[in-house]
Amino acid sequence: METDMLITNRKYIYLTVIISLTVGFLIHFPELVSLTDSREQQTLFPDMSTADVLFEAGYTFLALLALFALNTVLFGFNRPVVRMPWWKIGLSFILTWILSKISGEIFVFLHRHFDIPAIDAMVHHYLHPVRDFILSLIVTGSCYISYLIRQHQEILLQNGQLMAENVRNQYQALKNQLNPHMLFNSLNTLQSLVRENPEKAQNYIRELSRVLRYTLQENDMHIVTLREEMDFVEAYIFLMKMRYEDNLHFVLDVDSSWMDYCLPPLSVQTLVENAIKHNEISNRKPLTIGIRIVRQPDNGEISLQVDNNLQPRRTTAAGTGVGLANLSKRYALLLDKEIKITEAEGKFRVNIPLVKPQDIA
Repeated sequence: METDMLITNRKYIYLTVIISLTVGFLIHFPELVSLTDSREQQTLFPDMSTADVLFEAGYTFLALLALFALNTVLFGFNRPVVRMPWWKIGLSFILTWILSKISGEIFVFLHRHFDIPAIDAMVHHYLHPVRDFILSLIVTGSCYISYLIRQHQEILLQNGQLMAENVRNQYQALKNQLNPHMLFNSLNTLQSLVRENPEKAQNYIRELSRVLRYTLQENDMHIVTLREEMDFVEAYIFLMKMRYEDNLHFVLDVDSSWMDYCLPPLSVQTLVENAIKHNEISNRKPLTIGIRIVRQPDNGEISLQVDNNLQPRRTTAAGTGVGLANLSKRYALLLDKEIKITEAEGKFRVNIPLVKPQDIA
């Protein structure tokens, strides 16, 4: 990532040098042409030498480089993550125009006091305000266009990462639900229920089919509503409670008013599975998992909190799900949000942000 950033910054520097060099000579193109026409040289630019034009063009080149550098430092045109509202563009143009005029005055001062070659023709001095305007337009416009190109490239890169991450998530989530270990446990539980309680066995089959259907149908979705996710989680909870019976408890406090908020699919199930996988569940130490809506005190953001009493297993089974790290990546790529993980007072908590449908790009 750092290498890509260095390459991109190097390209930006090369671009500013090329533009400065090109504009530095094009802006003095009339004077360059007049050097080949003796009549025009006598009327428009009297007593002008080749050194005068080259010094003017060279100074313009250096001034443009300085203006590009100043705009880059002050406004961050080379950073696509920086927002660039219209007032910043206008301020950049005005500041560049003023500095361009000042640089011209400095060159005149150097010419008069240090005999630096320069064009003394009256028409050349009359054109200076127009040239200052053109130079300011070129610098600000080039910087903004470069910013837009880099921002577009950044979006394409993020979309590519998101597609790759989504493919990995689909595979991992599908493997999580259909892996032999999970099916083996489900079939064992189902076998016991068929023998002991056929009615419960039918309910178990129905909820298992809901879990598998959600995984297969919703796994290609980037975002789902909390209502869809909680319907699936309730089916998943049913399967887990059938397996662990009274040793596993759930406390759900999710008000219906938040059900239209959105989140990545399988987010809550990932956290529930993580709690079950990493904690001891027994008669001696039953596990309680809470799922509730909370409002973050620092920014007022609505999030879903999944917590459990902390009682780590002595040996933890190898993970097969998407995991907390993967969930964090999905939130960063899909919603530009961060999940919050805390461990305090014998509790393990994970807060995952909920987003309004209208706030999703």
